[in-house]
Amino acid sequence: MADSPIDEMDRQLIEMLSQDARMSNRKIALELNVTEGTVRGRIKRLQQEKLMSFTAITSVDLGEASKLAFIGIQADMGNLKSIADTISEISLVTSVLITMGRFNILAICLFDDLEQLHSVASDQILALRGVHHVETSVVVKTLKYNSRIVRITDD
Repeated sequence: MADSPIDEMDRQLIEMLSQDARMSNRKIALELNVTEGTVRGRIKRLQQEKLMSFTAITSVDLGEASKLAFIGIQADMGNLKSIADTISEISLVTSVLITMGRFNILAICLFDDLEQLHSVASDQILALRGVHHVETSVVVKTLKYNSRIVRITDD
């Protein structure tokens, strides 16, 4: 098995920045007992290798649409990627995942009112060729959501 691309110091640096991304390189260097240049170099390398990225995470409440819903979709296996790509182009859809289980696609949406959600689920997704069934679940209360670990993309 290949060595991990990050070592213990990288892990500590990532943990510190995940708690407070505004922490200065100087403070991190003092905590890790290394030079500020070492911290700066490691951050740069982790970013270049797409192992770490800085981004602002906004609350659902800040968006124009303030309600969250999950749409489970049963679609033809032969056209799954194409159908998922088409769904990902719908403006209210924030995430599209290919899954195993009852549904083979899961779409996550932000919406303002149920009419919007109905339009996305029934008029746009269910109307796609190869989609057989959709089932919508509306989030009524969020107890825990951890957005710390996400895929870094070039988008």
